[in-house]
Amino acid sequence: MKIVVAIKQVPSRDSQLKVNSSGTWIEDADLTWEINEPDAYALEAGLQLKEKLSGEVVVLCAGPESAAQTIREALAKGADRAIHIETGKEGTADPLVLARMMAKALVSERADLILTGLQSDDLGYGQTGVILAEAMGLPHATIIMNVEAEGSGIKVKRELEDGWFQYVEMPLPALLTIQSGATKLRYATLMGIKKAKTKEVRIIAASGLTETGRPSIRIERVYMPGKTKHSQIFDGPAKEAAAKLVEKLRFEARVL
Repeated sequence: MKIVVAIKQVPSRDSQLKVNSSGTWIEDADLTWEINEPDAYALEAGLQLKEKLSGEVVVLCAGPESAAQTIREALAKGADRAIHIETGKEGTADPLVLARMMAKALVSERADLILTGLQSDDLGYGQTGVILAEAMGLPHATIIMNVEAEGSGIKVKRELEDGWFQYVEMPLPALLTIQSGATKLRYATLMGIKKAKTKEVRIIAASGLTETGRPSIRIERVYMPGKTKHSQIFDGPAKEAAAKLVEKLRFEARVL
């Protein structure tokens, strides 16, 4: 089985984030980087399937030249080879443009299964995977907790609300978006790190994959949440005041 896993390089979770001078994104000069956590779970799911069914795991990453470090980390964990779509330093914030680039890069791969994380830690749109499935004409399922081979297809476990789960049988090829925490992540071994240095990384220029035209989405402004205090007094009988308080806490503060 050929499995493609899409990964993304994002700032480390313990990074101190500052908005850049133009106010359009964060200052990334002194940041450390890592694999997007949901994508790490997608990679783990792909590696586990490979161990059960044999085949290969191909990592796909769209990002700047510095994303090579993240790609090597994925190869060190057990992926067989990688495809790096080199974008500019700023990358792309448009999931439609990104998905179309990825779809073009994967045409020749003829993958049996494509796995992505549910969403990215930096932008959190949760759209790239499903748009990629549509662009490639593939059946897809989201919020996947487990994947098993079922005849000539697969059987997946989807997480629903309130502790409910859904089991779905799907044909191949297909695309799945993997939920974080679905399994335990592995660490790269010393031998894996050594082998990663010799594994193939095919580099594709993003300019050769991008269609001309205006992006469908653009970040206008990034800013830190305001820290202000606000007091509100509810007049009237205690019962009415309590009802108003509960309504505010539920629909405005969203803590109930």
